[in-house]
Amino acid sequence: MPNILKNTSLKAYNTFGIEASAKLFVEINSTNELLYLLNTDEFKENEILILGGGSNVLLTQDFDGLVIKNNIKGIELIEETENEVTIRVGSGEVWHAFVLYCVDKNYGGIENLSLIPGTVGAAPMQNIGAYGVEIKDVFVDLEAIDRKTQEIKKFDKEACAFGYRESVFKNINKDQYFITHVTFKLQKNPKLHLEYGAIKDTLKELEVTEPSINDVSKAVIKIRQSKLPDPAEIGNSGSFFKNPIISISEFENLKAKYPQIPSYPVDETSVKVPAGWLIEQAGWKGKTLGEIGVHKNQALVLVNYGNGKGADIQALSKNIQASILEKYGINLHAEVNII
Repeated sequence: MPNILKNTSLKAYNTFGIEASAKLFVEINSTNELLYLLNTDEFKENEILILGGGSNVLLTQDFDGLVIKNNIKGIELIEETENEVTIRVGSGEVWHAFVLYCVDKNYGGIENLSLIPGTVGAAPMQNIGAYGVEIKDVFVDLEAIDRKTQEIKKFDKEACAFGYRESVFKNINKDQYFITHVTFKLQKNPKLHLEYGAIKDTLKELEVTEPSINDVSKAVIKIRQSKLPDPAEIGNSGSFFKNPIISISEFENLKAKYPQIPSYPVDETSVKVPAGWLIEQAGWKGKTLGEIGVHKNQALVLVNYGNGKGADIQALSKNIQASILEKYGINLHAEVNII
């Protein structure tokens, strides 16, 4: 049964590399271990924090409760046809490792999501997305355990209520469930998503004229590595802020004032504006404040250069938000979960 530890450092369990400790800490390797844990006093009497890859969390203080590290693994092929495969995956699997597994087997649909940090279980919570693809495009369902009733429940796509970096697990069902497995449907002969210019340009650089799933994955990895720092070298959580969605009329007003402002269509009434562009134009890109700062290559990424404190990164994020609101009238929202 799971071994609950006391006063454990969380530095190795968050990609910001923030030094913070947990009053109680436990690693979970199976659904049975989780069900056992749910019946312990340690679980019932403490605040709970679930960590997957620790890539979407900013620790601003020690955690006076129980931290559960999710290590539920396993990749299972549950159905295969001539054109499709359905795969059930443990929520503690590393997302990028799962992507590479699928690319290696020529299962298409998530190659554009290569090198996104975190675990499989966090992917639907966030409805992760990149380069024209989101999790909801390949999602079938997920299994989750109700932390109070211990009931195992399935959530299909509709029940997850996916939005832009959103799902029910980030709002109305926040902290209610523990996701144990996620099922995806992937294609053997997929339509490749090459709409983003960076992918097309990178494939040209790689001298690829008829791209495969593997080629697209390699291109995405190359792009991400050129823009985003490796958390093993510089502490970060990838994109700290969501790209804001604003009305077309708001955008037209901004464009009159800032003709270079880029946008991507969302629907008939709204557009998405790149947060990185806004932050860069406001003068934050590459700014260093002691042990923390804004990355020199990607203004969306806040970084810990060594011994930075989470509270200082949080303060920096608030200053950035205030400056964007003052300059553009746009509210930036954090993508990272601040603890």
